[in-house]
Amino acid sequence: MVSLDRQTPCSVPLTTCDLLDLGQRFGIDYRFPDAPPRSQPSPCVARGRVTEVEIDPTLRVTLSDLDVLHAYASTSRRAVPWFLSVILEGNIRVGLGRQSYQLQAGEAFSTHFSEQTGLEVFQPAPQRLRILNVSVLACSGPLASSPIPLAPPATPMLHTWRVPHFLYHSLEAALTSTWPLSRQRLLWQGLALQLLAHGLPSSGLGPSDERTGQRIPAGLSRRDHQRLEQLRHRLEHHPHHEYRLAQLARDAAMSPSSLRDKFQRCYGCSVFDYLRRCRLTQAQEYLRQGYSVQQAAHACGYRHATNFATAFRRQFGVSPGSLT
Repeated sequence: MVSLDRQTPCSVPLTTCDLLDLGQRFGIDYRFPDAPPRSQPSPCVARGRVTEVEIDPTLRVTLSDLDVLHAYASTSRRAVPWFLSVILEGNIRVGLGRQSYQLQAGEAFSTHFSEQTGLEVFQPAPQRLRILNVSVLACSGPLASSPIPLAPPATPMLHTWRVPHFLYHSLEAALTSTWPLSRQRLLWQGLALQLLAHGLPSSGLGPSDERTGQRIPAGLSRRDHQRLEQLRHRLEHHPHHEYRLAQLARDAAMSPSSLRDKFQRCYGCSVFDYLRRCRLTQAQEYLRQGYSVQQAAHACGYRHATNFATAFRRQFGVSPGSLT
């Protein structure tokens, strides 16, 4: 996502060079699958404005209001304790590890990521995209006394949620405020804390699995979690095999409906969405090793290269041919 240190005037063009420069400053890798050929000088990807409010050294709010002209993707690797994003208008796809979600206006995500497991975001085009980001830069200073536990999890995580209507309307009202900057900073501090209160997932997590050390989502037993983990590892290490939900459910000692519900609750996606992501991640490695598109498609379980190419582009924002 776009993030600037200052406010930009209305309708300022953001070119591929602008975003690449931002990426170097903020640890973000940008990709432009639908931009015009590189023979053109620095194509314009989006047009609009980005406003940043630094509430204090530990908390930052950023608003992006853009007309996205060409789809672009990003991978963020410079981790902060927490990063929250609210979609005010438009839609994006966000992914972390094996998780992937399509989000639209009124929805949000909260995440903690690392250099090894970066946050992936894809912005389709054309669309008007308005996004509000809250970055918790440190858990010290004023935030240290927060009644909300702000310490990030030990491993990367991605949590999606719906913004309450009253809070969504408060955000929209704040965006039209003409108050002096000092008052606006106080206003945004209150709204940012409300977003953290609603968006941080720690209160909804259950106990740790003693064997894996992972957190167990509320409503799942330790045995269910262990069986789901065994299934997840099977899909991850053998994604090219053919799978049927009924057989997977029998192997996990669950009914198909129970498996669907518990897998979604545990990993934030369906069984076969997870399998698709595993297959495409494996294919990505094959392509980097020199496999052709056809070879990579067949090796990871796709029968038709055209279906594979479509799924790959949706997942990573680039065509598989661009990696060969």
